[in-house]
Amino acid sequence: MNYNNPNLIFKNVPTGKVGWSSPSNIALVKYWGKQGVQIPTNPSISFTLSKSQTETTIEYSPCNNDKCGLDFFLDGIPNSKFAEKISVFFNSIKHIFPFLKQLDIRIYSKNTFPHSAGIASSASGMSAIALCLCDIENQNFDSFSTEDEFFQKASYVARLGSGSACRSLYGGLVSWGETNGGSNLFGSKLSHDINPIFNNYHDSILIVDSGQKKVSSTVGHGLMNTNPFSEARFEQANTNIKKLLQVLKSGNLTEFIEIVELEALTLHAMMMTSSPYFLLMKPNTVSIIDEIWKYRNDTKVPVCFTLDAGPNIHLLYPHAYKDEVHMFINSTLLKFTNNNTVIHDKVGSGPTKLQL
Repeated sequence: MNYNNPNLIFKNVPTGKVGWSSPSNIALVKYWGKQGVQIPTNPSISFTLSKSQTETTIEYSPCNNDKCGLDFFLDGIPNSKFAEKISVFFNSIKHIFPFLKQLDIRIYSKNTFPHSAGIASSASGMSAIALCLCDIENQNFDSFSTEDEFFQKASYVARLGSGSACRSLYGGLVSWGETNGGSNLFGSKLSHDINPIFNNYHDSILIVDSGQKKVSSTVGHGLMNTNPFSEARFEQANTNIKKLLQVLKSGNLTEFIEIVELEALTLHAMMMTSSPYFLLMKPNTVSIIDEIWKYRNDTKVPVCFTLDAGPNIHLLYPHAYKDEVHMFINSTLLKFTNNNTVIHDKVGSGPTKLQL
């Protein structure tokens, strides 16, 4: 696939504004390790979330005397660190959007979830920016003949900024990688033969630690290049993908729980067995896991956990068990969180265009 297009150059540089809200996602089968330019070493599948979104607006205008600037505002406050990061990203994709060389750009971004919540915002943030860039292209060059083309290119571009961001371009269950007819270059929505129980699954995010991650995702992925167990892990992930695809059709929650929890623990095992090694869980993370296992064993409620590369717990459960799981959280798990912080989210329908 080649999105290089030297013809995307303005004859008369416009002034305009676009905005998108894009969700975060939580992987069920984890992508951990990459090669080349943001190519995953194994496929992954995720739930797209509903409430955990990044809202991004891009204002653009002609460069002043060929000197193009980029300003980034987080919650209305200038953020030079993010501006520098996005500037590097934009320089890397000017072959895809050559009109970026003609524009002064101001990016206004905010998250619908607290910054201290410990939820990774790179997926929602980079996917929102990718959508804005594709929207600028579409409005000015009328490039896309279908909605599918638009979102596929946005997914491709989002991947270049943050790998998992390519999965935030679609609602529900999304795959990334060469499985089930998918691609390493963009995410693909899983929509056929999905058991209805997964359409409104819930994710209550228990914030154990709201601090910054000990290790960046880029560093973590890189450690897989020398991890002595990496090949076995990649083989395991491919096996779990095949199993999960069958489970998503059958609705077998016992098998779903086994796959999802094994994937979460394996991700952390990879970090503990890398060099240098990292322990990303906190004591309260382990306490919550113990309580979940005890509760599930005692009540037979099909609740399970997953983790990203950090200490916070994503508690997954079907909609039918919402009330009793919330009671379990309040009575047993909340005391293990940071300042009683829990974010109740669920599977969402994907990005939306902002009405500006």
